[in-house]
Amino acid sequence: MRLDKYLKVSRLIKRRTVANEACDAGRVLINGRVAKASAEVKVSDQIEIGFGTRTVKVEVLSVEETARKDEAKEMYRYL
Repeated sequence: MRLDKYLKVSRLIKRRTVANEACDAGRVLINGRVAKASAEVKVSDQIEIGFGTRTVKVEVLSVEETARKDEAKEMYRYL
């Protein structure tokens, strides 16, 4: 699955366009490398997102095309 779509479906970032902008600005890393919005996300990848002064680091537990709000939290775990 594409990184921008994963960020939206998992609700780490609310909108796909915002996820695209974050990737273009170099604020999203997969396994320690700056990632484009089109990068593939796989189970066990580590995603790091810079939100201003705060950084969120998560591990991908599952990749699903759609998820309800309560299921979205089960797609990743905080590190």
